Amino acid sequence: MARPRQFDEEQVIRAVRDQFWDAGYAATSLEDLVRVSGLGKGSLYGAFGDKHRLFLKALREYTDTSGGYLREMLTSAPRALDALRAFVMAPANDPGGAAARRGCLMANSTYELATSDPDVLAEARRTYEATTALVAESVGRAQDEGDLPRDVDPVETARALLAAQQGLVFMGRTGLDIDTLTATARTLAAKLLPDG
Repeated sequence: MARPRQFDEEQVIRAVRDQFWDAGYAATSLEDLVRVSGLGKGSLYGAFGDKHRLFLKALREYTDTSGGYLREMLTSAPRALDALRAFVMAPANDPGGAAARRGCLMANSTYELATSDPDVLAEARRTYEATTALVAESVGRAQDEGDLPRDVDPVETARALLAAQQGLVFMGRTGLDIDTLTATARTLAAKLLPDG
């Protein structure tokens, strides 16, 4: 009879997720994963599989959680246009700039692995299409609220907003100072989401 697991699986996934997020996939060793998880090699791989499967599990946890936060942020705002602006501004909404330098785990992983890892490419496509759909719903809501013209295509606009936001994520990763990143984010938001 198998012994029950003696660890918190969610806590382990968060710990290894943060390791991959901070160091990247290639630079994360098995020893790093053992250290941050607090598990032995056998327990870690017995529970989660090899490094690649563990990474994909951590990445999926990150994208699902982020998607939930995004849905909540976009749907709970009293005005859709404000939510869309907050979405574009998100990479610059860190006074010290530490989050901007860390970037987005999905964006970082896409940059590092999508050309060589079909599983990461599939996760990136799934995530970016889901994000586009959520943002497009908010664009449609902003149109219904009279804040965006009826003739703009919600999906095309959502992709443009996502491209702008991910560009800001990339610029933040380069160490661009937070004031410049914020000014750039404001300019993008104003150009893509002008006041009526």
